[in-house]
Amino acid sequence: MRASQPDLASPLEIMHLVRIFYDRVSTDDLLGPVFARAVPDWTKHRQVLTAFWCQIELGIRGFRGSPVKQHAALASVEPLTSDQFGRWVWLFCDTVDSAWRGPHAESIKLKATALAHAQARAVPNACWNGELNAQVRSVRVGYRR
Repeated sequence: MRASQPDLASPLEIMHLVRIFYDRVSTDDLLGPVFARAVPDWTKHRQVLTAFWCQIELGIRGFRGSPVKQHAALASVEPLTSDQFGRWVWLFCDTVDSAWRGPHAESIKLKATALAHAQARAVPNACWNGELNAQVRSVRVGYRR
């Protein structure tokens, strides 16, 4: 833990979050094998996800794509489980908490949780039984502007 932890208030901080988080995902015993099959180019994937989170959290346009479409293609080959969604959310929030503090750090954790829930509802062959508190349920996340 750093003595003074920054907030996730810049594209550079978001890029660091994406790098650290997906390094953890790629070596996770539950998520690693799924991502190894789904992500042929980690460099490109990190760039896309940095643009995605910059748009979601900072309002910086630049992301193009359809997360539901991508996850639906993956789930058509291998169902996405409640345990996988739960682990993804836990790793994301734990990664944020390990290095960042502030309004953007708190906001991005809520948005990640709400997005995981939305993906689990929208993607065929996916489920997540994670409970959502009122604060998470109230989050509206839009990546198309």
